[in-house]
Amino acid sequence: MGRRVGTTKGRGAVGNPEGRFETTRLAPGDYGWALGDEEDAPPPLQTTVTPEKTRTILSRNDSPDISFDRSINPYKGCEHGCVYCFARPTHSYLGLSPGLDFETKIFSKPDAAKLLREELRRPGYRCEVIALGANTDPYQPVERDLKITRSILEVLLEHGHPVGIVTKGSLVLRDLDLLAAMAARRLATVMISITTLDRSLARRMEPRAASPERRLGTLRALSEAGIPVGVLSSPMIPGLNDAELERILEAAASAGARTAGYVILRLPHELQSIFAEWLEAHYPLRAAHVLNLVRETRGGKLYDSEFGQRMKGTGPYADLLRRRFETACRRLGLSRNRMDLDTTQFRVPPRAGDQPGLFDRT
Repeated sequence: MGRRVGTTKGRGAVGNPEGRFETTRLAPGDYGWALGDEEDAPPPLQTTVTPEKTRTILSRNDSPDISFDRSINPYKGCEHGCVYCFARPTHSYLGLSPGLDFETKIFSKPDAAKLLREELRRPGYRCEVIALGANTDPYQPVERDLKITRSILEVLLEHGHPVGIVTKGSLVLRDLDLLAAMAARRLATVMISITTLDRSLARRMEPRAASPERRLGTLRALSEAGIPVGVLSSPMIPGLNDAELERILEAAASAGARTAGYVILRLPHELQSIFAEWLEAHYPLRAAHVLNLVRETRGGKLYDSEFGQRMKGTGPYADLLRRRFETACRRLGLSRNRMDLDTTQFRVPPRAGDQPGLFDRT
């Protein structure tokens, strides 16, 4: 199938709607070009990366349905362009669009390693697993050059601090040396997000992420290097990719996955219209059906943010998906519990001039 009217080649979102905090709304004609008119269309969108100054690097949460209470996001925005990404609405806080801006206007945190080292040295710090990439992917394309994620791993290894990584990026294999050293001490796990095995669907849904085959290969390489790995089948989208759930789990288990998880599609804020627009552009005959099934899992709405429900949904369709997942995990020997990591090895390396033992911590 060729490029459809209104889509941007190599990008996930169809449009670039204003964020929910903006007071003006611009139509395509306001930019001097019309959708579908190739002569008047704007030039291809380029990715820009802006360094950001920040005072802290650890984000905290107290959500009862999330297994970690702290995380690090080396980047804001994500060039992978996954149309379903629940983090898209966060770009509205920057005065930018959750649509194409989210995947083309990236903000990096070059001081991440320095800030992390300072936070880990604070007297009141208590060691718990840090989630790396909870919001946006730590191994998106820009990481190849900036190496911010790698610098974070170097600090965590130095401190004996455990980390759990979630990624779609095969670039994680660049850091096998650090991850293998950490895994040997029960300090690291990696979850590979695989949403579909259908290459065509993946190209439309997550255009700049690694292909499904590449992600399975990444999972296999990590496992062979002794790094505990799992698969995250997220999001499961009713009527679009949920029929693949068992096949994804089977392929991942064959590649060495030990654990598995899934999340049903989440559509907070502007993401509802962004996803609906994408469906109409790429799957017009299925769009209404998919959205109706989503409503069935959200009490008649497109999204329910209630704790305990936002990840798995409610109703018969969501219950069936949960039972299918549990049955497949039992059959394949996949654990549904997160992999235990060791928090007792954490220490604060002394600075030059420190008295030996003064800053040691267990």
